[in-house]
Amino acid sequence: MSLLTVGTVALDTIETAFGKRERVVGGAAMYIGLAASKFTKPINLVSVVGGDFPKSELKYMESLGIDLSGLQVKEDEKSFFWAGKYHDDLNGRDTLTTELNVLADFNPILPEAYKKPDYVMLGNLTPEIQMQVLDQLKKRPKLVAMDTMNFWMDVAWDSLMKTIKRVDMLLINDEEARQMSGEHSLMKAAKVILKMGPKILVIKKGEHGALLFQDNDVFFAPALPLEEVVDPTGAGDTFAGGMMGYLAMQNRLSKTNFKKAIIVGSALASFCVEKFSNERMKEITQDMVRLRIKEFEKLVKFGAPL
Repeated sequence: MSLLTVGTVALDTIETAFGKRERVVGGAAMYIGLAASKFTKPINLVSVVGGDFPKSELKYMESLGIDLSGLQVKEDEKSFFWAGKYHDDLNGRDTLTTELNVLADFNPILPEAYKKPDYVMLGNLTPEIQMQVLDQLKKRPKLVAMDTMNFWMDVAWDSLMKTIKRVDMLLINDEEARQMSGEHSLMKAAKVILKMGPKILVIKKGEHGALLFQDNDVFFAPALPLEEVVDPTGAGDTFAGGMMGYLAMQNRLSKTNFKKAIIVGSALASFCVEKFSNERMKEITQDMVRLRIKEFEKLVKFGAPL
């Protein structure tokens, strides 16, 4: 089943307690595409880069079945750039530099072949750009999912609310859920947010797992305890890509499959954080993914009945 994703394809400079990497590839759409490609094809990517983005990385994405017809390449301009330094616990980070560059006047244009997707993942971008993508679709997808962040809550609340009304599933972290809802309790926050439009809400809690809210059901997926976390950048987008790729592969939007998709997304994200940038994602095989998912299953199994 076809998956359409829009988001950044960027260059990052990342510093953690484990080292520093200068101008490595990143961006929401890249991480979403890499993760989703483990399960479904084609993946149609909408974004923009400058002439400084490595051509070898574009060829690598295409080799995975990621269609880049919707990727605008502005050879005389620079790609979106972000630099950040993570705190020692890797939970917090400080943004050192943000350069919009080609993203400043990005106008997403969908090729004709992109306009009837089965599934859509709106990566973190301005709500206006997310809406522009939805406006170009010629049919209603089976599932539209959306990621956003607290910055858009601060500067683009009205357009964010309009966009949220048009999606089926919203993915945000716990801090963003509290800000969006005005509630500290995540249970109360979920009830408020689900009244804003989406039928399904996923609240990401980083190293503490993820919560899925659907109708009156709540499902919790733990995070896998890892011996070493090197770089959390892109983990949330990898989670979203793994989840959407799995749902597109199954092509059946049952409650059970949504729960399984949460586990799959968590498994992919657990790989992403083990190295810088997309280094680890390039190494993993389907067999490695299956084994990692089994590790997640062990976390929630107990032998004797209660």
